Amino acid sequence: MKRNIYEIEKNVEKVLRGGSTGFLTHHIQVEVQNRLKKGTYQIFGPFRDAEKVILYSNELPYVKLFQICCCKGIELKHSAIMGSLFGLNITGEMFGDIVKWEGNFYVYLLGNISDMVVNELRMIGQDAVLLKEVPLEFLSQFEREYEKHELIVSSLRVDTVLSRLILCNRDGILDKIRNQEIFVNDVVVKKGSNLLKIGDVFSIRRYGKFCFRSVIGKTKKDNYIVEIDKYI
Repeated sequence: MKRNIYEIEKNVEKVLRGGSTGFLTHHIQVEVQNRLKKGTYQIFGPFRDAEKVILYSNELPYVKLFQICCCKGIELKHSAIMGSLFGLNITGEMFGDIVKWEGNFYVYLLGNISDMVVNELRMIGQDAVLLKEVPLEFLSQFEREYEKHELIVSSLRVDTVLSRLILCNRDGILDKIRNQEIFVNDVVVKKGSNLLKIGDVFSIRRYGKFCFRSVIGKTKKDNYIVEIDKYI
């Protein structure tokens, strides 16, 4: 929690001084925006529904887009790409969304680290790769695909909704919480009684990433009908 507070305050200060943040996750972005006056900053999102955006006052920082080419033609995995980026000792603010489009993966990088990443990211797992720069506008019309789920749940508690979503009993969900396998807005969930809110992004290890889109309505028995999108 202290780390998050420091990160939020650091990014607020950057914008107040006329600069820009790096790529912010949804949770940090919302907290930073809550501490800034409307009209004093702008938002850079490389495409609609981007998970990570940049807040800035005057001039947008230099951002580049790269296609990740696998030399053997093997299909890469999102998690392996992210792990390899962090293995270069860079922080999450230095790269944006990792996007899969038409069978290829792409990643947004801050310009000041792009040369280093291009030179050093030669392997992802056991597979040789190279990064090829493409125009920043290449994915401007990209729209993320989702697998839609409509569920009937008795409450909006994390344990209740996730139990129904992945067809796991509540004790199993509580085990995942104890093992720190569930995150909501990039924060580890510690209580199953926490309530999900519209727009919350959550992930379950080995099951994927999801967005709580809406409460469609209620049944005659007063249960909630909810819509949840799974990131593809």
